[in-house]
Amino acid sequence: MVLKQKYFIDIHKGITPLVIVLIISYFNAWSNIEAVVYLALHGSYGILWITKSYLFPDKQWEKNAPIWYGIGIWLFLSLYWISPYIISSGVHFIPFHIGESVNTIFIGFCIVLYIFGIFLHFTSDMQKYISLKINPGRLITGHMFARSRNTNYLGELCIYLGFILLAKDYFPLIGLSIIIVFIWIPNMIKKDKSLSRYSEFSDYKKKSKSFFPFIF
Repeated sequence: MVLKQKYFIDIHKGITPLVIVLIISYFNAWSNIEAVVYLALHGSYGILWITKSYLFPDKQWEKNAPIWYGIGIWLFLSLYWISPYIISSGVHFIPFHIGESVNTIFIGFCIVLYIFGIFLHFTSDMQKYISLKINPGRLITGHMFARSRNTNYLGELCIYLGFILLAKDYFPLIGLSIIIVFIWIPNMIKKDKSLSRYSEFSDYKKKSKSFFPFIF
């Protein structure tokens, strides 16, 4: 059986708010501010992703994929569920400590990081969708993609760090690193190879970075 990749991804992200609610309820952690903030951030991201997938879908995820590939996607994406488990249960794997005096500031920082990530990710995806609609076959080099060729991934990094850091544990960060190494970086390399067919790509590559503007 073969289905579009987006179906596996959308269903997983769509049920994430429910999974987080179940985890918090199981551990009766509704008085835990980090757990509630986590639900607000990761839960809203799942809903926004489904909305984006419907309104301006990414062609990358429109390709067909076998069931085994979809199961692999679910296993990778489920690494993100480690954080709500840690926060709600209080069971840490490789903890790092934030002093009580700065904990509120730290939570605020995570929320701001998430907001910037949402802006970068969804704005760049919208630009790409509209640009390909209006000027199909044209290389996108301006605005959100002027300094970074993968602004959407940069946005996702900020989004995931925004709620993963709330767990105050290195283990979820290791999970995110695995996803970056085995999914994001190969996709970015594949994208550059695809864009190299455009004559102006060489100049664009010199003026932009693969991920972080002005850095990398």
